[in-house]
Amino acid sequence: MPHQQRKVAAVQFNPKLNRRNANIKELKGLVREAAEHGADLIVTPEMATTGYHYLDRSAISPYVDTIPGLTTDQFSEIAKEYHTYIVIGMAEVDSETGLYYNSAALVGPDGYIGKYRKIHQWVVENYWSCWGDIGCPVFETEIGNIAMIICQDATYLESARLAAVNGADILCFPTNSSGASISMLQHWAEMNGLYIVSANRSDKEEDFNMIGASAIWAPSGEKIAEAPFTSEDTGDSLSILYGTIGKSDYHNPAKSRMLERRMDAYKELMLFLGPWDYTKNTHSRSIKAATIQYEPIIGDKQANLSKVKKLVREKVEDDVNLIVLPELSLLGPVQTSKKQDIQPFAETDDGPTIQEMKQLAREVKSYIVFGFAEQETPHFYNAAILISPDGEVIGKHRKIHLNEHDDKWATPGNRIFVTPVNGFGRIGMMIGYDATFPEVASVLAVKRADMICIPASWNGEHGVELSMSQQIFPRPYPKGTVSTWDAVAKGAQAYTIVANFIGTSYDFKGRSAIYNLDQNYVHDQTVIASDNQEEVLVNQFQTMKTDWWLDQEKLILTRRTSYYKPLVTKVPPFL
Repeated sequence: MPHQQRKVAAVQFNPKLNRRNANIKELKGLVREAAEHGADLIVTPEMATTGYHYLDRSAISPYVDTIPGLTTDQFSEIAKEYHTYIVIGMAEVDSETGLYYNSAALVGPDGYIGKYRKIHQWVVENYWSCWGDIGCPVFETEIGNIAMIICQDATYLESARLAAVNGADILCFPTNSSGASISMLQHWAEMNGLYIVSANRSDKEEDFNMIGASAIWAPSGEKIAEAPFTSEDTGDSLSILYGTIGKSDYHNPAKSRMLERRMDAYKELMLFLGPWDYTKNTHSRSIKAATIQYEPIIGDKQANLSKVKKLVREKVEDDVNLIVLPELSLLGPVQTSKKQDIQPFAETDDGPTIQEMKQLAREVKSYIVFGFAEQETPHFYNAAILISPDGEVIGKHRKIHLNEHDDKWATPGNRIFVTPVNGFGRIGMMIGYDATFPEVASVLAVKRADMICIPASWNGEHGVELSMSQQIFPRPYPKGTVSTWDAVAKGAQAYTIVANFIGTSYDFKGRSAIYNLDQNYVHDQTVIASDNQEEVLVNQFQTMKTDWWLDQEKLILTRRTSYYKPLVTKVPPFL
């Protein structure tokens, strides 16, 4: 195999509780098989040596091991014999403190390399395991820089981002998943420019069913390989999943975007606002939202204003209480060569088209999110404002991350705001390209946004259509779901309303959408517009899912802010 290409393997293995020695023996056989088939990296599931469900420290005490220790020694022998790298999911005891951890160990041809301790734990391991205390280290190897996270970690957008910021090329993911954690891996691969190798179980332990679907994802978000979904009726499915990764893809568009991170704007993601947060909304609200998708006439504010008014008046239902329009709603992405060129199109908060939009909000009695070129002498901003049904500007976002169209004229914003609206909810905003930086969604979650509005002018330059097995979900994702925006909704646990353009002038891709918090949650749904038709897309939802396994409150209370510091302080080493 050429040096630039490497074969990787995910071992889908089902350990038995309280059978560590037998588990290790069987697991070694599968790992050896993968090595004999030429795998340069082999990943095993979470807690692969012990099984998962233990009631307390005394129950798991006979089965923990130090790292390095007897377990890593045995797998190191295979790594040395076949010149390969192996990730072992296991229960660790710290030899100095006697504390236990849900860990993953990395061994290679020269023996033990390093470990990761799970930062974000699920309910079961909390009864015996300490939360991880060593951050998200990255280990340099001949096949690339390797990081590890485990299962529940994938629920938090910070986890994979930490691996990327710390310089990882490959993210190894041992898991015992019923679907929620593995459903985010395609998002994190594409947003962070990482290869991800995910090894899951495919059996039932206690009352918990693990669904297989181990997978290998490319930094582009492309699915390289995926094992079959397994249900309770399917039964155990032991398998080894193989895929090929290429070193040439370690440098990719998502990695390049790391150059554009605005760390000063993200500082608030370090805040831990719980459990005593007096700003959060405490009541669920019924929201009926509309996103408006149309083809702009580039630079013609009056023609676009007429189109918007017509769509709102004729196609927005009377009881809609939130309307979102695309980025630079009445302009589109105007081509400019210098800052002064935007002058004829820019206006202040009380400019003429803003006044028209205020009047429209009063007429239809709805909140409106509207994008415009803002002038605040001597600066111009790509901005979005939130207008109340009374016709008042009550919230504003200035685009923080500028794309190639913006940076010729716009000054970047530097703050992330959430607007509390009495009797309605807390509304956050980001604009277009901002959504590719997960730190923005993290700050909006910290500030307890119930809804996130994204005016966009998207032409496919980021994000991919989700392609993981749809058998994972009770209700499959609708066709056209975009990973970037789904990641915002899930990562912040906030309903996300995206408005985009259509049209051939800039190859706009449409797919305006209103994203649910979790596709496993069947009481609300994600809805997606077409990729080429003007339309008003409406969805009704109830904010604050307090009856679900994860909601924003649980997310906030389990964030591990002490380990997120690299996200707001560190320039990735590959830059």
